[in-house]
Amino acid sequence: MDSAAMDEQPAHVKDLAAFLIRHHSDQLRAIALSRDPKLHYPLYVSFAELMDADPPLSHLVFSQPIEYLRFFDEAALWAHKVTLRDLDGFDKGIKKEFIHVRIDISGSPLECPETFPSIGRVRVKHRGILLTLKGTVIRSGAIKMYEGERKYMCQKCKHEYLVYPELESRNSIKLPSYCPSQRSNPCEGKKFTHLEGSITCHDYQEIKIQESTHVLGVGAIPRSIPVILKDDLVDIIKAGDGVIVTGILTAKWSPDLKDVRCDLDPILIANYIRRTNALKSEIDIPDDAIVKFKQFWSDFKDSPLKGRNAILRGICPQVFGLFTVKLAVALTLIGGVQHVDVSGTKVRGESHLLLVGDPGTGKSQFLKFAAKLSNRSVITTGLGSTSAGLTVTAVKDGGEWMLEAGALVLADGGLCCIDEFDSMREHDRATIHEAMEQQTISVAKAGLVTTLSTKTIVFGATNPKGQYDPDQSLSINTALSGPLLSRFDIVLVLLDTKNPEWDGVVSSHILSEGEPDKGNHEEDLANIWPFSMLRRYIHFVKGYFRPVLTKEAEMVISNYYQLQRRSATGNAARTTVRMLESLIRLAQAHARLMFRNEVTRLDAITAILCIESSMTTSAIVDSVGNALHSNFAENPDQEYAKQERLILEKLRSFDEFPDTNSMQ
Repeated sequence: MDSAAMDEQPAHVKDLAAFLIRHHSDQLRAIALSRDPKLHYPLYVSFAELMDADPPLSHLVFSQPIEYLRFFDEAALWAHKVTLRDLDGFDKGIKKEFIHVRIDISGSPLECPETFPSIGRVRVKHRGILLTLKGTVIRSGAIKMYEGERKYMCQKCKHEYLVYPELESRNSIKLPSYCPSQRSNPCEGKKFTHLEGSITCHDYQEIKIQESTHVLGVGAIPRSIPVILKDDLVDIIKAGDGVIVTGILTAKWSPDLKDVRCDLDPILIANYIRRTNALKSEIDIPDDAIVKFKQFWSDFKDSPLKGRNAILRGICPQVFGLFTVKLAVALTLIGGVQHVDVSGTKVRGESHLLLVGDPGTGKSQFLKFAAKLSNRSVITTGLGSTSAGLTVTAVKDGGEWMLEAGALVLADGGLCCIDEFDSMREHDRATIHEAMEQQTISVAKAGLVTTLSTKTIVFGATNPKGQYDPDQSLSINTALSGPLLSRFDIVLVLLDTKNPEWDGVVSSHILSEGEPDKGNHEEDLANIWPFSMLRRYIHFVKGYFRPVLTKEAEMVISNYYQLQRRSATGNAARTTVRMLESLIRLAQAHARLMFRNEVTRLDAITAILCIESSMTTSAIVDSVGNALHSNFAENPDQEYAKQERLILEKLRSFDEFPDTNSMQ
């Protein structure tokens, strides 16, 4: 590099270039060896590392980012020239025209509430500093081209300088009042000539991010803010992605509409963006909590199902009984293991649950509790809360078509609770099949063609259509199609039938809730699993265990599936390959719930019982019963032994099966 040319640069550019050469030589070398000279290359810098190396300079980058981020880009180009010179004797590098420094604030003091506020707390005081915001992308616009800078020359002293458009004045160019040359004898010229061919254009995309509803209080409206992405940042995120954006807060004039006052709207110009989809379910799990989990299962080593029921009692504790529903909710939230075959075809690991029941049977209570258990969740109704409904739609914003994400896309990586599931919009009914099974939504609207991710657990609730008729199929009773019902791993029917014994038990439980002195043993067990501990446990087992089926578990599931395929009494909509996949998912989820890494016969039979509970008539259990009246057994291990014996006898009695003595 020419030392005389370097001397003309501001002192801070020299310091920043030295920092990049000293700490980021690997990135500079990789950029130099890249083959396309016209691309925009990112160079990632940790703000914490910059603080350690040069605290005053890091403060200038934070407090004056508009100026110093440009200095940083200039320094990156100078450091790139040094790297090219060093590579001359070895690999021949190619000179690049555009390198952009991206500031990552992770692990630095800038992660404090003053510089990392929620979107709803952004104020004028945050303008002009390096600001970081976290949210979910609810809209993503098309990629455009805009003029980034152009070069002018002073007619008096021939000094050349760059002029940048001002966003606040709708990207207009404002020339300086006199020549900006920094010579010892300034010329103070006032006439400038635009240099032909000096205009530099950039890729440009506008998105909108919205703050998470989990950080808001009851009744608070989630706020949103537009974000401008440029150059290498465009087209790396989609609607529904969770993101952390670092950039500069500024403002731009709102569109000029007739009889509407023009305002300055806040907008964030992004410098660095990170997708947080992989971190969506991050919940703090201290080591002592994991020790408690292991100790809990050590205490229940001889009666594991009693320990499992102690965990299940912590789910929606205000609702008495409903053991089958609580087990189904736990297995749905935990889910199975995603399988990808050699051809790349994916079989989802997320389970789906549908509650069909009379009014007043607690469906909405379970929806709300499940949403609180999940770190990322969206609660909506079948009609949806916006024009996007449940899936996605195209909306026109300021003359431009943009994609607006619906509930399933916003809940990507989490849980989507849908009340009044049967009241879906027509376009949602057409696309929800793909969203639930393939976990994607293919969009081709208003010229926007893309695929969005919906790796989401769907928990639906609906009322039967009129009086529930047990003699009719579930599809007729709910006005939902058979193919849509087959997407659900578990469908539970809660019927408010007359049962004097059950009514007496429930009324006693409700009346005793206001009398703490009458607390029973069940409440003592529930106290072991407060909400925070239950939430951590579900997250831990979901991320830590990847259960594998044992031979006897495979045999039980395979034989049951074959029996259902051959039996005329099974629900035709569910006796498909999907039912086999559901059995495997539920068995894996139960193994995780039991704190194990292998699927045993117990898990397989529990999965079968859950599937049987989804059927109006059973091919293997003599009496399915009403899920609303299912209660926790006093001795669950003995109760399971009876159910296991019954199921194995039924499987062996089907003479077309091979000998299953090995299952005993």
